[in-house]
Amino acid sequence: MANTSLRGTRLGATSYENDSRVVMVDRVFVAYSCPKGHETTIPYSAEAEEIPYEWECRCGANAHRTDIEAPEAKAAKIGRTHWDMLLERRTINDLEDLLSERLDLIAAKRTPQRARKTA
Repeated sequence: MANTSLRGTRLGATSYENDSRVVMVDRVFVAYSCPKGHETTIPYSAEAEEIPYEWECRCGANAHRTDIEAPEAKAAKIGRTHWDMLLERRTINDLEDLLSERLDLIAAKRTPQRARKTA
């Protein structure tokens, strides 16, 4: 016990594992180029199913892969407005009926108040 020493560690310290028996997975290196001329090479696993076409460059611009052509742009999904969702639930005739009912209720509530003020 006197011949050995204890090693102190802290949270986030480096690992004491040895890399000698670790088998690295096959890798594919993909080159990206940004409009400002920066070249970036990113290693991916050879088993990766999807490798992105765009990569954010160190300058903040979008870099594109140099080994393939640009993929076809996907059609942008058009968002539904509140009006579109309302029309899915009700017809225009139903909405007109609801509007007239609500306007009648508002008119009925206002009529007695005016009569009280004049009295």
